[in-house]
Amino acid sequence: MKRAIIIGGIGLFIAIFLMYGCNKRNSFVDMNEEVKKQWQQVESQYQRRMDLIPNIVATVKGQANFEQSTLEGIVAARAKATQVTIDPTNLNENNIEQFKKVQGELSGALSRLLAVSENYPDLKANQAFGDLRVELEGCENRIAVERQSYNEAVKEFNASIKKIPGSLFAWGYKDAVYFESDKGAEKAPKVEF
Repeated sequence: MKRAIIIGGIGLFIAIFLMYGCNKRNSFVDMNEEVKKQWQQVESQYQRRMDLIPNIVATVKGQANFEQSTLEGIVAARAKATQVTIDPTNLNENNIEQFKKVQGELSGALSRLLAVSENYPDLKANQAFGDLRVELEGCENRIAVERQSYNEAVKEFNASIKKIPGSLFAWGYKDAVYFESDKGAEKAPKVEF
């Protein structure tokens, strides 16, 4: 009788442990998918910016003839940025770094456009350019929000696969990669006219 109770107790413990393990593995799957979904949101906002750029360039060209190199730089940076895509199932530091590099080049070109536009009253007064500029600023804000959401999903996932007892069931999962700011981003850009 005692033997049956002991075997039953061990069996119950194993059953509870296995149920917990299955539940924990399922939560890892959910969190991993959340990381991938958030990365797609980051890319979606960058794509939104890409789609807006031809409208900005067309508006600027239509309103003034200035610094052709600035416009060409934006077009070239946009073309380069559209060629870099990342498979969310293969997020790693190198992929994210390459993505950040081309997006940073595009951001720099857009910053030059906005800085140059300050020197041209026709552009400043042009309602269409002003509207597109506000839209572009909104895009940059959305990108920042999505990058933050992505990093929060990464933090939650990485912590969950490392904490005990969940780490006992985290085999096959590795840390997700954070989206980090570029080197020197802590310094404010200097704009000179």
